[in-house]
Amino acid sequence: MSDGALETGRTAEPVGDAAVIGTAKAVLEANWLGHATSPSRGLYPHQWSWDAACIAMGYASWNQERAEMELRSLFSGQWRSGLLPHIVFTDGARYFPGPEFWQTERSPDAPESPKTSGIVQPPIHATAALQVYRLASDRARAVLFLEELLPKLAAWHAYLYRERARTEGGLAEIWHPWESGMDNSPLWDAALGRISFDAGLLPEYERVDVDVAEATERPTNGEYDRYVYLVSMFRELAYDSSEMRRVTPFALQPVLFNSLLVQSNRDLAEIARIVGADPAPFDARAESTALALDDLWDEEHAVYVDYDVNAGELVDVRTAAGLSPLYAGVPAGGRAERMVARLAESRVGVGDSAWAVTSLSPGDPGFQASRYWRGPVWPILNWVLQRGLDRYGYPTLAAEVRSALVELARSSGFYEHYSPVTGRGQGGEQFAWTAALVLDSLHGNGAGSASPSTSQAAH
Repeated sequence: MSDGALETGRTAEPVGDAAVIGTAKAVLEANWLGHATSPSRGLYPHQWSWDAACIAMGYASWNQERAEMELRSLFSGQWRSGLLPHIVFTDGARYFPGPEFWQTERSPDAPESPKTSGIVQPPIHATAALQVYRLASDRARAVLFLEELLPKLAAWHAYLYRERARTEGGLAEIWHPWESGMDNSPLWDAALGRISFDAGLLPEYERVDVDVAEATERPTNGEYDRYVYLVSMFRELAYDSSEMRRVTPFALQPVLFNSLLVQSNRDLAEIARIVGADPAPFDARAESTALALDDLWDEEHAVYVDYDVNAGELVDVRTAAGLSPLYAGVPAGGRAERMVARLAESRVGVGDSAWAVTSLSPGDPGFQASRYWRGPVWPILNWVLQRGLDRYGYPTLAAEVRSALVELARSSGFYEHYSPVTGRGQGGEQFAWTAALVLDSLHGNGAGSASPSTSQAAH
């Protein structure tokens, strides 16, 4: 990898590669649990929510049955409230925090089986379900699958707007860094730093992640203490959303989470049209939340930033997640062009003609090349970006990002994330969502890649 100025005139090499496709499929097979797919057998031996959505899209182009099973398995853990948990546990796998720590049986809404966590992850599931339909070899069966999943997806979105949005149709908020999917991002530093607790009263726990992955590539012990503290607080409240909202010391409205929600609403509306249901409520929510994202625009830096609810102010940190409104067709009035013009600040070269964005700009004082969400190249952020670039009419740039995803997998293997300095794979090995996102990118028919309509790109 190397730094370099953004060049929009070059055409990336074709991304098709039979060997990469074959290896990606083998990675998914190796992580198959019999009912769902683990992200990585050693580091993440259960089923994770937004991983599962990405994995379903990876299966969609070649194994319709497996793609449908992936989403069915995840939704088997949905709570009566509509909450879709961020982990659905598999019996017997060593992991912390496991079901004995979450104790979700304290909530009357949690299912008895399967056991789950008590928090959420980014809502990309309607997008995944629609992609499964679009790529289905058996279209009639796929329609039945959408009919089955529609009420569950609708309940999931209804939960987010009922329990996580302060205003009708507004921005959803997260109450734990794990809910963002970007656990130790510097976006959360100020909010986590305000959390005060007696360390002596913290429940005893033993991390497993640092036994499986390099400790230098994982969140610190201090960050983990705060993660555990928040979970222990929520379980004492029996996961009552109204109480959690009232007392949580961590409450943010993330750009990435809400951008994915906008697109998922659009895709849920399309699912409704396909099965003959009313799309209007989902379309309305998509537009309302897209409008609310306008309040997170940082005019000076031409990017979107998160909002700290408890502090009552925008977060003074800019990351690649701030580019995600492009994916959902949110920026209007020349904002997209300004965002694209600033891409050079957070990109690194991959191979001869491809490039990817880092999770935190290399020029940021907090940049750490190997520390999880503080600098490495993450496939999911680049998958989101390349769809945004396609959507706004930058096909060459989008192709270069797609090429980077494939080249990283080809040269370094399918890892959780990659070094922005050397391109070396980091974090979990044989990583399922990396394989899935590469497959989806190679297929070239990703959700959200079409040019936005006037209603999608102008408010």
